[in-house]
Amino acid sequence: MLPLIIRKDFRHLLLKLRTKYFNVLWKMNISDTALISFKAKLDRTNPKGITIGEYTHIAFGAVLLTHDMSRNLHSKIKIGSNCFIGANSIILPGVEINDGCIIAAGSVVTKSISPNSIVAGNPAKVIRTGIKVGKYGVIKK
Repeated sequence: MLPLIIRKDFRHLLLKLRTKYFNVLWKMNISDTALISFKAKLDRTNPKGITIGEYTHIAFGAVLLTHDMSRNLHSKIKIGSNCFIGANSIILPGVEINDGCIIAAGSVVTKSISPNSIVAGNPAKVIRTGIKVGKYGVIKK
């Protein structure tokens, strides 16, 4: 079995290659510093509509949708810098998540979120504003 440090480096390399794959093949606009779980799902129906900023972390099971087939809608989504998208969250088409936001696990984001906010629930509601976050949405004290 490979030592832990080598496995972490290998996993990090695979994450970076996946980001390049999305950017080059699918023409998504994803920052090189973004971390996207292997189990996160990025909609490829309208791939050019996905923008993800620097130092943003998207956890496992998160779904980023850029289309709604029931209304024949294809729309963009934008996730700013220093954000955290929790596990099993769903980001619906047309949503803009501004810089420094945290989306709680299992949230369904139906409308745009103002900067430096924490949202939770289905549909997601703002539960706190004015937070200070660092890289990858880690709250600063």
